[in-house]
Amino acid sequence: MTVVSSISATQAGAEAMNRWFYVALHTAAAAIFIFGLQRYFLSATFESSLLWAVVFGGCAAMLAYKQANR
Repeated sequence: MTVVSSISATQAGAEAMNRWFYVALHTAAAAIFIFGLQRYFLSATFESSLLWAVVFGGCAAMLAYKQANR
């Protein structure tokens, strides 16, 4: 006897895709925001701004991933 799940396989796939889209969007938004803040408002060098953007983007990705899988 098989158990019927409440969501179909296509819905589960779409939900997984939405999770990754959410993580990517959150990462990009955080990286762009911190890059602009560092580069244009705090007058930091390009390299420093890029480094901070990567660090904050990574942290944002981790947080968004944890939230999406709750």
